[in-house]
Amino acid sequence: MLEVKAVTKRYGSITAVDGVSFSAGKGETIGLLGPNGAGKTTTVSMVAGITRPDSGEILIEGQAIRRDTDPVKQRIGLVPQDLALYDELPAIENLRFFAALYDLDGAKAKRAIGEALALVGLSDRAKDRVSTFSGGMKRRLNLAAALLHDPRILLLDEPTVGVDPQSRNAIFENLETLRARGKTLIYTTHYMEEAERLCDRLVVVDHGRVIANDTLHGLYRLLPITNLLLIELADGEGGFPLDEVRSLPEVKSAELDKHALKVGVHDLSTGAPRILQWLVDHGHPYQHVVSERPDLETVFLSLTGRSLRD
Repeated sequence: MLEVKAVTKRYGSITAVDGVSFSAGKGETIGLLGPNGAGKTTTVSMVAGITRPDSGEILIEGQAIRRDTDPVKQRIGLVPQDLALYDELPAIENLRFFAALYDLDGAKAKRAIGEALALVGLSDRAKDRVSTFSGGMKRRLNLAAALLHDPRILLLDEPTVGVDPQSRNAIFENLETLRARGKTLIYTTHYMEEAERLCDRLVVVDHGRVIANDTLHGLYRLLPITNLLLIELADGEGGFPLDEVRSLPEVKSAELDKHALKVGVHDLSTGAPRILQWLVDHGHPYQHVVSERPDLETVFLSLTGRSLRD
């Protein structure tokens, strides 16, 4: 559906996007993940045909966008980071305006508007002014406006900024419905929990460059420690042979804090049984065992030394 090939965009001496490449298939959700200023919004603007790349190429179903009025752009829906709504107009009038921009009128526009409002759960507020909406409702209406022309590819630039948890979950449910209908979603965010829930694949960008492009589990494999085993020991910490634990296969780190043994392992399925059996064989009974995995913030810090929200 979408191919982004080595696109670059410069603003004077600043390179906002530096050779970014990725692709997206039908019904796939691709997350563009990175801190503020990483180049996510500029990349989305180039995919949408709003900004022209200085070099590289973007293909929509194998076709490049050649000009501002290129018909291929009709296959794209854009949900911008900044709300594109008229506060003093009712929700339905906002959607009629955008429908006209997409050359929809009459029964076709009415049907598209009704379906979009129903999807985002705003049918009962269609005649209310947008100025009376909460931030989450405005975000949902913003999404509805991008769906009127039934695009095959939906670009979402941080669509949950400033919304309450209930509205955020409603937006997530909307996006999951669209993905189930075969829509291709490009989702930019610096919230790792959103990417973990929604995205099939993640493109991690920093300083305008792609530093990783993989599934969530693939990104975890980039870490030296992909799981943390927390073991509550039955005995005290005195005389515990921590160095022997560190020398076990699969063990990447080990720390002891009172009765809590924290062991970092790469492969939990092989590492955990060996560690637990070693404890039994060496007379160190344990009472409780849990495992944790690193999050995307840990992955990003490992790759760049920076926080996702820097």
